Amino acid sequence: MKKIITTLTALTALSASCLVAASEWSYSGETAPAHWHGTCQSGVNQSPIDITGAVESELKPITFNYTQAGKNIVNNGHTVQVNFDGKQSIKIEGKTFNLLQLHFHAPSENLIAGHSFPLEMHLVHSDKEGNLAVIGVMFKEGKANTELAKVWKEMPKSGEVDLTNKLDLVNLLPADQAYYRFNGSLTTPPCSEGVTWFVMKNPISISSQQLTQFKALYDGNNRPTQAINARPVLQ
Repeated sequence: MKKIITTLTALTALSASCLVAASEWSYSGETAPAHWHGTCQSGVNQSPIDITGAVESELKPITFNYTQAGKNIVNNGHTVQVNFDGKQSIKIEGKTFNLLQLHFHAPSENLIAGHSFPLEMHLVHSDKEGNLAVIGVMFKEGKANTELAKVWKEMPKSGEVDLTNKLDLVNLLPADQAYYRFNGSLTTPPCSEGVTWFVMKNPISISSQQLTQFKALYDGNNRPTQAINARPVLQ
């Protein structure tokens, strides 16, 4: 029970109902990541990371049980987030995790071999015990992303709006779903650890115009990379 309560507390930073004032933590000034408190400073398995030195392993494919879905779009003062009803899921390592929400960071929070991408999407899932699994998807500049356009068309400058056109979530995944796996944390306060990360190796496209539209709201909502320490990164 304690673990579930802790996890739910952590998720308030990510949920649609989050009413925490943006001034309590931010990405610049006196409330920037260097000044975040608690586990953000003391943790040893923090996210994001620069993915290097990945160890070859027999990782099983992720089973994506995604259909058209999406409830609303929230601009919560830290990012743009799409919320779901929990009926979408992934299955990995014998466990099922239900999709809670997805959100975006510009530029990417995780790096791959020192390379930063202009945008990263996090799909946040939870199992029935409250354990979290996050899928990270990188974006590179190229063709306009027609699936992303459904969100961008209605993306609020603040507050919440209903998502008119449901997302076909498989279109927000790369065709080749090879991934890196590591243990980490939430990338926003309270930076709770015990989060399993699956970062897609291959990016999908976003147009320069779409990127400019998001950066007009958030440009620099990325936590700096954290020390890997003794964690293995698998591929």
